[in-house]
Amino acid sequence: MSNELPFGVPMLELDTNDEYALSVLKALASETRLRILHLLGGGPHNVSEIAELLDLPLSTANLHLNVLEEAKLLITDWQPGTRGTQKVCARAYTTITVPFRSSDSYIYRTLEVSMPVGTYTDCEIAPTCGLHTETGIIGYLDQPAVFYYPERFHAQRLWFHHGYVEYRFPNRMPPQTTPDSLHVSFEACSEAPMHHYDWQSDITVWVNGTEIGTWTSPADFGGERGLLTPRWVSIDSSQYGLLKTWRVDQRGAFLDGFKVSDVVLTDLAITERNYITIRIGVKSNARHVGGVNIFGKKYGNHAQDIVLSIHYV
Repeated sequence: MSNELPFGVPMLELDTNDEYALSVLKALASETRLRILHLLGGGPHNVSEIAELLDLPLSTANLHLNVLEEAKLLITDWQPGTRGTQKVCARAYTTITVPFRSSDSYIYRTLEVSMPVGTYTDCEIAPTCGLHTETGIIGYLDQPAVFYYPERFHAQRLWFHHGYVEYRFPNRMPPQTTPDSLHVSFEACSEAPMHHYDWQSDITVWVNGTEIGTWTSPADFGGERGLLTPRWVSIDSSQYGLLKTWRVDQRGAFLDGFKVSDVVLTDLAITERNYITIRIGVKSNARHVGGVNIFGKKYGNHAQDIVLSIHYV
């Protein structure tokens, strides 16, 4: 197929002391998933094409693609198709290596903190807006005041038209260590009335007050139930988002492997405080002010909250 989604650009080097390496190796321990990666080595394909070319049921193809996406081995995007939008998948890496370092090599370690979506420490909210738990709505819809209710700590989905939510992650880096890269991962999409497959929104991320980049979400996804979305939620409401991963190192800031700004790790001063702030928002003067939905680990398609990882030596 013809599209603009790049594929197979960087190399991934796994650290056998890192839990992420285990998730990658588990994802690769499947003949079907290896066939999918081999197919995508020739270029991006949508889900239907992958299922057809590999003679797989569509549900089976989706299951294996979700495993590969959870392991960050795929780059996915939603693009216009003959019947609305379609999910296009590309291979994230051309090469994966697993070095076993000697004792005198640098040992890279990873710290990871998972933050529930309702545990923000600051916010500025413009309606439409609201919060959902697993079992119901918190307070009233389109009332920014509910974002200060104590019940917000149980939220599994939050949304607003523009503004931001800001989280403080504990800085657990041991003394006398040096950060190598910072990663932020969460599931999100635009916020439209009900849902809308053509609803762009510029979603920006800041780390310690420094803007690292903006992702233009293509849609507010609904009409089919998210894998984890509670059954009480209307199928016409927002159901799921896309899992996006931001990385900052000394080369710049990257979104799903593609450079989005020249901000480097030293700009973030992450060793200077006992916490690291992560802000997610939509600027009121953005080109596409289309709101944001942020999903927790029991809502949407991905069983995770907002995850901050720091690789250090």
